[in-house]
Amino acid sequence: MVLILLSLVRTLPGLAHSSAVCMGRAIALCGRSGRIVSFLSAVPCLSGCTPQPAAERRMSDQGKSSVSTPASAPAPGSDTYKGWLFKWTNYLKGYQRRWFVLSNGLLSYYRTQAEMAHTCRGTINLATAHIDTEDACNIVLSSGGRTYHLKASTEVERQRWVTALELAKAKAIRMMNDQSDDSGDEEPTTQSDRSEGIQGTLKTLISKLDDLSTCNDLIAKHGAALQRSLSELEALRVPVEGGEKIKGVNERATLFRITSNAMINACRDFLDLAETHSRRWQRALQYEREQRIHLEETIEQLAKQHNSLERAWREAPTLSVNTPSSPTTKKGGSERPQKGEASDEDEDTEYFDAMEDSPAFITVTATENTQHRCSQSNLCGVSGGHTNDWNQDNVSPSCKDSGKELQPLRKRRSRIPDKPNYSLNLWSIMKNCIGKELSKIPMPVNFNEPLSMLQRLTEDLEYHELLDKAACCENSLEQLCLVAAFSVSSYSTTVHRTAKPFNPLLGETYELDRLDDLGYRSLCEQVSHHPPAAAHHVISQRGWTLWQQITISSKFRGKYLSIMPLGAIHLQFHSSENHYVWRKVISTVHNIIVGKLWIDQSGDIEIVNHRTKETCQLKFSPYSYFSRDVPRKVTGVVSDSGGQAHYILSGTWDDKIESSKIVQSSKGGSGSEGKQKTVYQTLSPKLLWKKYPLPDNAENMYFFSSLALTLNEPEDGVGLTDSRLRPDQRLMEAGRWDEANSEKQRLEEKQRAVRRRREAEATDALDNGREYDGFQPQWFHKRKNDITGETTFVYKGGYWEAKDSQDWSTCSEIF
Repeated sequence: MVLILLSLVRTLPGLAHSSAVCMGRAIALCGRSGRIVSFLSAVPCLSGCTPQPAAERRMSDQGKSSVSTPASAPAPGSDTYKGWLFKWTNYLKGYQRRWFVLSNGLLSYYRTQAEMAHTCRGTINLATAHIDTEDACNIVLSSGGRTYHLKASTEVERQRWVTALELAKAKAIRMMNDQSDDSGDEEPTTQSDRSEGIQGTLKTLISKLDDLSTCNDLIAKHGAALQRSLSELEALRVPVEGGEKIKGVNERATLFRITSNAMINACRDFLDLAETHSRRWQRALQYEREQRIHLEETIEQLAKQHNSLERAWREAPTLSVNTPSSPTTKKGGSERPQKGEASDEDEDTEYFDAMEDSPAFITVTATENTQHRCSQSNLCGVSGGHTNDWNQDNVSPSCKDSGKELQPLRKRRSRIPDKPNYSLNLWSIMKNCIGKELSKIPMPVNFNEPLSMLQRLTEDLEYHELLDKAACCENSLEQLCLVAAFSVSSYSTTVHRTAKPFNPLLGETYELDRLDDLGYRSLCEQVSHHPPAAAHHVISQRGWTLWQQITISSKFRGKYLSIMPLGAIHLQFHSSENHYVWRKVISTVHNIIVGKLWIDQSGDIEIVNHRTKETCQLKFSPYSYFSRDVPRKVTGVVSDSGGQAHYILSGTWDDKIESSKIVQSSKGGSGSEGKQKTVYQTLSPKLLWKKYPLPDNAENMYFFSSLALTLNEPEDGVGLTDSRLRPDQRLMEAGRWDEANSEKQRLEEKQRAVRRRREAEATDALDNGREYDGFQPQWFHKRKNDITGETTFVYKGGYWEAKDSQDWSTCSEIF
């Protein structure tokens, strides 16, 4: 009996020591401030009172050794584990050293530790991963279709990683199961309820910690007494005295057992409570995250709705015109200002900030009385929109009927073959082209559209009726507004046109003869190849002539493509002899390598009437993700020769342009840069130009407009160098892209051979002392412009006469 009791009580000091050590760690870790979190991290050692699993024993043993654990990585039992491993890459490079980070059930790797701040090379979820060990140092992780072959430097290091991975996987699976089991258990509560619940949970957990601390003190006390009793029992030699001592030891062992059971029960209660509230906190955190995301989406939606409402309100000023039953004065109480808001603005007019401070428009519809009092003039036409808002007070009598459009004499095509869906690796072609001129890069037709640059230049005439109506205006400022709208309308076709037009061959021409139905004739010719330059001339029977020489300078910057048109555009009206000159803005094609291609226009345009010195300043605002402005925004101010502003232009280059007559201007407050703003008071805006809708199925026809669909339509009697006769472009339009690529290479090689022959002739002429003129355009010649002082190619005549007689003997064979 004595031997059995001795063997029993000898095991108790180990239990007492283990419990005391565990509780000592727990109490040492948890202070009064961080008691809950510290105790939760110490919970595994509380369970050490019972036999530990093998994996946890290995983890504990390895954690005690500071030599085997990397200095930069915590022990494998912590939440995060970091270190170097070798990862298999490919058969050429083999295993490469990578920095691995194990955190929250995810294993991520980086090339260096510095990459942790910005670039993760890969991540695998351990909750669904399979962990395998091939040999002493290898680890294989597989999840779905992803597999990592890893190698540690030593077997000990491999065992550390395997242990850490197994524990992280078990924890990830447990958390995933807890989330799935607890989903939908409780309805979201209010903020006050959640706060009260958290405070109550904290008090409960603190109470449990106090119970555990008390149990720890009792265990230490009874354990020490039991140890003393055992020491005395071993020292006994007289059997008679042993009876009472054994009885005392038995009592102390019973007390120790009761206290230990209470300790274990308290720990179990604490763990259950902590796990329950941990799940509640996780649900509360998830709910807060969802609420935050919902709030962000709501704010974004409200911002978009605000933008849309503001634009719709500006586009429909007639809806807010006040009637006699709803007075507009502040005394009468306008409906627009809300109750309690103060407004110092005159509600009879609109307000525009000056151009120099990026104008912000505040639109207030003018009353009928104010409109009659301040102005009796309106612009004389509108393109693409309704004309019932406009009177004809300032229209020349000879132009009253000229604005009526004639019915076309022939039916032109309204569709072309659909674009084939061919895939092509853009990067394999573009990576060697960075920094080069785009016109010098041999590119397949896959990046093109079946139109040449000459035809794209002719597309500027899509809204030619703006110039027809401008020719009828007697007021030069109103005429300038229409010219400005025409300059903006030429960009409306580019919003979806991300493909590149064909580079014209030297001497290539393009004519657009719409004299019978639309009253104008247009001719383009490629007058230079390096740098590429095209000359354009248009004459209209409705009173205007337009000419330009455009040189395209384009640079590929790796992520985007900048297209910079160089050269001036001239427009002259026959009756008034008003001569307008302006230049184009920069076009940028974004996401060249990755993402969806999109085009933006940015920069300033100054339109000058050189006869009257009147000007129009247009600003194309570049797109910005953080801007509150409408995308593709265009603003402008029309001023007289003295610099006084008369009209405000506003709109977007892909939709419409409106004009507002200025009633009064005044100096406002200082802007963000310290400049004093000028506030313009205007009448209601009038529509100058609105974009025509695209044809049906335009997305499968290169997003061509109605005019663009007709530009490459075959016509009889055109010149031998006309773009319609270019074979590679014709093959591409028909969907035969492979043949088009072969034909394109043939034409380019033929052009190179002609250039080499001209260079040889120039060298020979130089050696013999003769003059060599080189290539001379067929229909254009160089002349100095008296207004700008530039020497450009202008039309010298003869083309339309040659067409009438069908005499093309002077044309070169370029195709």
